[in-house]
Amino acid sequence: MLNQSALGAAANTESGSRLFRYEVVGLRQNAEADKASYPIRRSGSTFITVPYDRMNEAMQRITRLGGKIVSIQPIDALNGRNGNVSTEQKSSSATLETGQSATNPGKESKPMTQAKEAKADIPVNIYRPNAPFIAKVISNEPLVQEGGIGICQHVKFDLAGGDLRYLEGQSIGVIPPGTDKNGKPEKLRLYSIASTRHGDDLNDTTVSLCVRQLEYKHPETGETVYGVCSTHICNLQPGDEVKVTGPTGKEMLLPDDPDATIIMLATGTGIAPFRAFLWRMFKDGERSLNSDYQFKGLAWLVFGVATTPNVLYKQELEEIQEKYPDNFRLTYAISREQKNPEGGRMYIQHRVAEHAEEMWEMMQKPNTHTYMCGLKGMEDGIDEALSAVASKNGVDWKEFQRAMKKAGRWHVETY
Repeated sequence: MLNQSALGAAANTESGSRLFRYEVVGLRQNAEADKASYPIRRSGSTFITVPYDRMNEAMQRITRLGGKIVSIQPIDALNGRNGNVSTEQKSSSATLETGQSATNPGKESKPMTQAKEAKADIPVNIYRPNAPFIAKVISNEPLVQEGGIGICQHVKFDLAGGDLRYLEGQSIGVIPPGTDKNGKPEKLRLYSIASTRHGDDLNDTTVSLCVRQLEYKHPETGETVYGVCSTHICNLQPGDEVKVTGPTGKEMLLPDDPDATIIMLATGTGIAPFRAFLWRMFKDGERSLNSDYQFKGLAWLVFGVATTPNVLYKQELEEIQEKYPDNFRLTYAISREQKNPEGGRMYIQHRVAEHAEEMWEMMQKPNTHTYMCGLKGMEDGIDEALSAVASKNGVDWKEFQRAMKKAGRWHVETY
């Protein structure tokens, strides 16, 4: 990053000794940054302290590293006055190529990792439909195993050279090529992100999606109709370019509390944000990058699919369950293989009803968050199951649900 010997040596004049704090976003790994002995991460803001007589040089260096300065605030280095900077901000410093702290030369500092994400720093619409980012496909892998139903792909995109950053639980837009039936350019479709903020490769330069090819029968002609954008994505090849927008969404964000209880209710590709959650919570590489977030609570995933070969990310999920049995519960509802108590197909709402007492007890804790993602049709059945247990406890479910939503503990993204 920024070299202390070049930028941190203050001049012997009062003006040269004045310090300024730069808030920078978008720092990325590139040829210039490759000279450093550690990766540069682009998530969140980086705060860099720069002396007055080195400001131009610092700006040039930040530009070469792909960064964007979003604010500059003066710090009176002679008497310690700093009316605009909080205590936390004062203690923030850049990690230098020399391994020294910018605010304390000679003291060894750790390589820069992910800045702690404040809720006020939620990236939204960095790229818009009129100026999308052109991403390249790195890989496109099938998720449905042999004997399963339909086509569902895990697609990884390269974001190098751009400034698209995101958080777990957000979505990005994809604009398919071509025109619609009216001759107008195709509109974007939103897809939940299936990777953490660091990406599957843990280098902050990728984003991954879980996309099922939409397929249905035309109600009048009976012919098979395929979704325009989902078919486009499922057929992409490595090296193909894709127009990407976003990120969007604040509804499905993961709380910062490492002791929280997280209940996740998913059907089909609704697993996407929960894969990102679980990677952030449990994957070794992620945990090493997130020193300020070491999950110790309970995560419970109830996952509804049609057949066992349609359990997306099955190996990943079961590996996490085996490694963290006290912190991760995995419950399947496999509709075409399992029976509900009435002898019909086992859907996710039946699993929720089966465990409703336990879920209700968990929801009484103020740090329990419940998430629902997938087909909209599951909402009524889940509401019915939880309404029954709430009523047994003398509580109106709708009122309780509204209170949880107001407290930011009930999160729904269905389609």
